[in-house]
Amino acid sequence: MKQTMKKRLLAMLLCGATALSLTACGNSDTQTKEETAPPEVASVDNVVTINVGFENATTEPVAMAVEKWEQLVEEKSGGSIQMELFPNSTLGKKNDLIDQMLMGENVITIADGAFLADYGVPDFGIFYAPYAFESWDEVWTLVESDWYKELCDKLAATGGLRVLTSNWMYGARDILSTKEIRTPSDLTGLKLRVSSNDLSVRSFEDLGATPVGMDLADVYQAMSGKTIDAFENPIYCMYNRSFHEVAKHVVKNEHILATSMWICGESFFSTLTEEQQQILMECADEAGLYNNEMIDEANANAEAEMKKVGVTFIELTPEEKEQWIEAAQKFFNESTAALGWTEGLYDTVKEICTAA
Repeated sequence: MKQTMKKRLLAMLLCGATALSLTACGNSDTQTKEETAPPEVASVDNVVTINVGFENATTEPVAMAVEKWEQLVEEKSGGSIQMELFPNSTLGKKNDLIDQMLMGENVITIADGAFLADYGVPDFGIFYAPYAFESWDEVWTLVESDWYKELCDKLAATGGLRVLTSNWMYGARDILSTKEIRTPSDLTGLKLRVSSNDLSVRSFEDLGATPVGMDLADVYQAMSGKTIDAFENPIYCMYNRSFHEVAKHVVKNEHILATSMWICGESFFSTLTEEQQQILMECADEAGLYNNEMIDEANANAEAEMKKVGVTFIELTPEEKEQWIEAAQKFFNESTAALGWTEGLYDTVKEICTAA
């Protein structure tokens, strides 16, 4: 994680804390000599309750970080904002939750660039493109840029969705399969579960697989019933959802360095006070840093446990990794125009990432 993000977040949190402390100050002049008023007990009026739905298991870092977010928001809002958490897709699937947001419901969910690209701002898709980034530093540099801020503002204006935070590391996405995979040629004929969006489908078609759009909650049954042959996600997610029980091969190809964006409807967001908006977003960023600290350990622990039950992990040689990167160029050369990306988007992004 870049130090600039941490410094910027710390500065914002200090400013928010100062504003809140000033607001809480009372006026002692109202007290009289004859009668000393008891200390005022702050009351919370018009409590805002927000339903937070996400598809991840409670044992995953993201779920624990959401609990951290909830605690921070309640503390810093003085209880004026309450977050109700619904893991494991218990509030509904991602597309359903986004539909609720667009109708003005008080809902937050986790998303990614591929999903957001379908809501009027196709350029968000660069965050979900195969081998678009060489390191996490490149991802964070882009998230902190003016270019990205303009992208988020455009999504709010044209797509009706407000990005609350973007610094949550979801993790490097690998492939779990019922057969051994080393190179893109091994994907031929493989029915691979992907997120239900055009970008994911096209990118894996270009890599050689037969992609099947499917919600995360449906993967275990589909793989055990041989409807699909493979699944791609960070290793800790594979383990926490027990997908290793129905497939025994993981190729660590890291085709996407996936960051998560937490979103709500712009119409709901606009009903919050400026102070509430600030608290919600600053606490989200702080919880994101907490999330990121847990990812590496979660992956290492998950890999160790999966190996105990016979899962094999393929570590790619530099030459094999280069084959994946070269195969991904077909996506950038042939599919991005059909996805509505701004001309030269890839070059623009790489220039921002390498300028810092």
